[in-house]
Amino acid sequence: MQVRGLLKRDELDRYNALMEVGSYLESQTRYDLVAIVQAEVDLLIQPGIERLKEKGRERDRMTQQYLEEKRRAEWEAQMLALEDDE
Repeated sequence: MQVRGLLKRDELDRYNALMEVGSYLESQTRYDLVAIVQAEVDLLIQPGIERLKEKGRERDRMTQQYLEEKRRAEWEAQMLALEDDE
């Protein structure tokens, strides 16, 4: 579901068309051809999968940056508190 949301318009249109074809073939019990359609869908969604992975990596980078900034702020607060105590 997440991958479909990251497909570009033309990719999504092709995906939907392939799903329709696959559904029709299943209704006709043409499972030999359904496998071919599924293989095409698998190839089609690869760019969406890569976009999803990149979003995850970006989120990880942002989390890491936030944690580093938080640690730095806590350290600075501790240093200021030590200076005030002296």
